[in-house]
Amino acid sequence: MDIEAKVHNWWIDPKQYARHEQRRGRRYAFETIVPLRTALVVVDMIPFFVGESPYCRGIVPKIQMLAQSLRAAGGVVAWVLPGVAAEVSTVKREFYGDAVAEMYNASAGTGPLRDRLWHEFTVETEDLLVEKEAISAFFPGYSPLPALLKERAIDTVLITGTVTNVCCESSARDASTLGYRVIMVADANAAGSDVTHNATLYTIYRSFGDVRPTAEILDLI
Repeated sequence: MDIEAKVHNWWIDPKQYARHEQRRGRRYAFETIVPLRTALVVVDMIPFFVGESPYCRGIVPKIQMLAQSLRAAGGVVAWVLPGVAAEVSTVKREFYGDAVAEMYNASAGTGPLRDRLWHEFTVETEDLLVEKEAISAFFPGYSPLPALLKERAIDTVLITGTVTNVCCESSARDASTLGYRVIMVADANAAGSDVTHNATLYTIYRSFGDVRPTAEILDLI
């Protein structure tokens, strides 16, 4: 099925910009990045989500540009996919119901990780391909990503992918808790609507990290 790509009409309340500018004297916490210490984290861009979401389709070119630019500058590109549990937990069955819990567990697909990623992405040999066993890509004990980034002396993460207000927001929050400089890329995350997308951007910018569009990130790189 051919779905037309859409782009979120993203927005940060000017009052939030003013709040931070008054507190720290500048709009953004992280005015520079060092590419060699920066990772682009791409969350859950798999056919299950991208195939039927116009907003996911819309962010594919943005993520591609970011990956190419950061990779060329010596940074890390990390593709994070949902894992498949051998057995769906009782808690998830209680929360989602049996049918939906099973559907979500099978959503990641089977086979090599590269084959489970959306087909339009270019993955290079130096990129990281990892699974997460939790909503967040940074929750301790449920993803190898933090350890892999630590080995590479990464201190800054650019959060992209889907769904903005679920796995991406959870990843941004946990990355901040672990001490990373967090930048959520405003036009390279996708949700089901502008309302839910912008609610997460508000939360992240207010309390966990910066929110900037792809063009500004490319300038920083």
